[in-house]
Amino acid sequence: KVDPGEKIALVGHTGSGKTTIVNLLMRFYDIDEGEILIDGVNIKEITKESLRNTISIVLQDTVLFIDSIANNIKYGKLDASFEEMKAAAILANVNFFVKKLPDRYDTMLTEGGSNLSQGQRQLLSISRAVLKDPKILILDDSVSAVDTKTEKTILENLRTTRAGKTTILIAHRISTIEKMDKILFIDEGKMVAVGTHRELYETCEDYRKMVELQKLEEEGGQ
Repeated sequence: KVDPGEKIALVGHTGSGKTTIVNLLMRFYDIDEGEILIDGVNIKEITKESLRNTISIVLQDTVLFIDSIANNIKYGKLDASFEEMKAAAILANVNFFVKKLPDRYDTMLTEGGSNLSQGQRQLLSISRAVLKDPKILILDDSVSAVDTKTEKTILENLRTTRAGKTTILIAHRISTIEKMDKILFIDEGKMVAVGTHRELYETCEDYRKMVELQKLEEEGGQ
C-alpha cells in the first residue's frame, strides 16, 4: 500500500522483481491473480490510455528524438509554454548544462541524443516526465548515470515540488534511497521487508548486507 504523496523505493538484488512490479502497474502485461488498485479502482477497469496518462515512467535507457532539446522535453506535454518547459528542466538539473550550450534549448540532438552524455540524456528524460506532472512518477534506475550530488539535488527538488503526488523509485545506490519515506525490499518476487532506511538496516539482514557491501565497494574505489 502506498499513500498519496509518498516517496517510496523498491530495492533488491538483480532479478528480484522490482521492474516487474512497475511493468504490472503500467499494464505492459496483466497479472494472473490478485488485483492492483489505484484510488480503490482495479487498473483492469481503467483504459490503458487513461492509466498511462496518470503515470510517467523514466527508464534507465532513454528515448530521445532528432529535434531540439526544448521539443524533446515538451514531448511530455506538447502544449507546454517555454516557461513551463524550462521550470521542468531546472527541476531535473537540465538547465545546468543547457545554459552552457551555444544554442541552449534550441540545440539539436543527434539520433538517440548521442551528442549528450548518458547522464545528460537521463536528466532530459526526467524533465520530460516531470513536465507531464503525473499523479505517479516512476524512476526505474533512471539516475544511475548521474553523479551523487546531482542525484540528491533532483530528489530533493521532487520532494519539495511533488507534494501530494506519489513517486516510486527503483535504485541500487543506497544514497539514492535512504531519505525516501518508505523502502520495500524485494526478493524473488516477494516483499520481504518494508520500512525506512534506518528501520530496514536494523531489522532486515539482507538489506544491511547490501548497505555494508556498497560501503566496502565505495571505500575500495577511493
